[in-house]
This record gives sequence, structure tokens and C-alpha cells, in this order.
Amino acid sequence: MYLGHIIRATGSLLLLASRPITATGTRPLSALGQLTMHLSQLNRECLLHLFSFLDKDSRRSLSLTCHQLRRVFLDPWLWNLLHFSSPCQLRRDNFVLGPSLRYLTVCWYSSRVLQVCNIEDWLKSSFQKDICSKHESLVSTFLAHVCHMCPNLLSLTLSGCGHITDQDVISMLQSCRKLRRLHLENCVRITDSSLEGVVAHGDSLEEVTVDFCRNITQAGLLAVREKRPGIQLSAERSADMIPDSKPEERVVLRRTLQKVLQFS
Repeated sequence: MYLGHIIRATGSLLLLASRPITATGTRPLSALGQLTMHLSQLNRECLLHLFSFLDKDSRRSLSLTCHQLRRVFLDPWLWNLLHFSSPCQLRRDNFVLGPSLRYLTVCWYSSRVLQVCNIEDWLKSSFQKDICSKHESLVSTFLAHVCHMCPNLLSLTLSGCGHITDQDVISMLQSCRKLRRLHLENCVRITDSSLEGVVAHGDSLEEVTVDFCRNITQAGLLAVREKRPGIQLSAERSADMIPDSKPEERVVLRRTLQKVLQFS
């Protein structure tokens, strides 16, 4: 059993129970004195290892029990990997951003993504716009902090982040020059401009994924393959989906079709 399974978010400071320990063929150690160890008596390396088994919430809860554990919680070494399953988790004070961060994932698998965030802005109802207004800048603001504080990032995965823009991706590529893996999935505002950023700034990129990003085109994918043949590029369904079009573009298209039908 991992030591981390013993420690819960209750903030208990006892690592070992204060009861006599006996061994086969020996007398109880109670005769020599009870063996008791408090968590705070462990050295820093042991505490860091212990914290590494806990989730973000448990780490924070434990760090509130004493100053020593709070310093362990704030150690950048502990935060080389971060995973978030929804944008609202980015608001919590249960993680630390720093130069040790190597792997970052923000994945939001929710019906709200499909039914609200992925709809074109001009098609959203007032109710849908109100829902989006509460979280639409969360991921972009968080990525801006990552740009300034995490220059050694190696892998970035953004899935279901319907409000991130090309500029968010380009800023990450410009700031995190060691980035090797970029995985974008179901990010509807991402266009060929992000692929142009990959060509211009992704010097260390080895793998790029833009799955189910409907505003990516075959021309954009072809440009990456021609200019950066060393990059492993994946674009499942992206260039085969129906892209967004602005309302004025639809009006022109409708009028053109009407003329064709009129004279045919």
C-alpha cells in the first residue's frame, strides 16, 4: 500500500500509531518505550515523496496543518504535472505554477461544451451567452500565467476548451520554446492561424494534434507538412467538418445559390 493512501485530507499528523510493536520471538517494545513518529518529523525528501501520492485537494488540506507542510506544498518540484478536468478547477488555490511544470492538461468533457461553448457566438441565445460569460476567459487567463511562469513546459493538452483562441496557442508556443507535444481537441475557435504559429514558433515540437477542430482546413495542414515535415501531425475529422462562417458570408452564399437556381 502506498504511504499516500494512509494520509487523508483530514490533516492528521500521525504517520504511525502510538502502540507497542512486537516481533516474533521478542518482547514487546513497550518495555523499551513506545515508537511514535509524527509526520512533521520526516525530512523534506520523504515529505515530498509522500505528497506526490496525493491529489491537489488533499495536498492543500494537508498543507494547512503546519508551516513545514505548507513549505513542502509550495515546493516547485512537486508540481511537474497538472491535470484539470474542468475550467472551474483553475479557480482553486490547490496547485502551484512554476518552472518545474512539464506536463499540463485541461480536459473538459461535458454536454455544456457541445450544447453551448461550441456554438457560434452569433447563434447563441442570451441564456447561452450568459453561461459562457462565467467561464469563457478562464482557460485563456490561466494559459497567460503559464506563459510567464512555466518556460520548461514539454507537453500541453487542451480538450473541449471551446473559448481558447489562436492567440492563446501562439503565445504558448512563443513562451514555452521547449514544448514538444501540442494536443488540441474539440477547440472550435482554433483555425489555421494556430498552425501558422506551429510553423513559425514550434522549433522543438515533435507532435501536433488538432482533432475535431472544425475551423482547421486541409490547406493549413498541408502547409505544416510541407514546412515542418519532422512534426508528427494528426487531424482526425478536423478538415472534414463544416467550418464556421460569418453571417455576412452566409448571406452572400445564399444569394449566389438563389441566382443559380433562378437561371438554371
